Amino acid sequence: MDDQEMQLKVRRVSDKFTESMYVLANEPSVALYRLQEHVRRSLPELVQHKTDMQSWEEQSQGAIYTVEYACSAVKSMTNSSVYFTNIDSLLRQAITMKEQISNFHGRSQNDVTSSPGPSVPDPQNSTASS
Repeated sequence: MDDQEMQLKVRRVSDKFTESMYVLANEPSVALYRLQEHVRRSLPELVQHKTDMQSWEEQSQGAIYTVEYACSAVKSMTNSSVYFTNIDSLLRQAITMKEQISNFHGRSQNDVTSSPGPSVPDPQNSTASS
């Protein structure tokens, strides 16, 4: 019996050793299988995130361009105040000249109706009075 008992123990030890060797031999393939399984499950979601990020980047670039363009427009408007001042001055001069011409035409019509002969104004006198 001692011999049978010893054979049983040897068989158990060899079975356990064989099982351990089998597990160790197949462990890398199980890990790679799990890794492949994980990648297969998570890859579509990662691709969707990448697509979303690219879309957001394009929208952001468009918004940045718009803001930069608006800033440059505002800066050019502040630089154009000299031109607006010049335009204002020219408009005021034009209004003054228009009023002088209107006054001149009003006077010359009064002169034509009151005097028998035609009266031609002297161009030097009319510009000197302005």
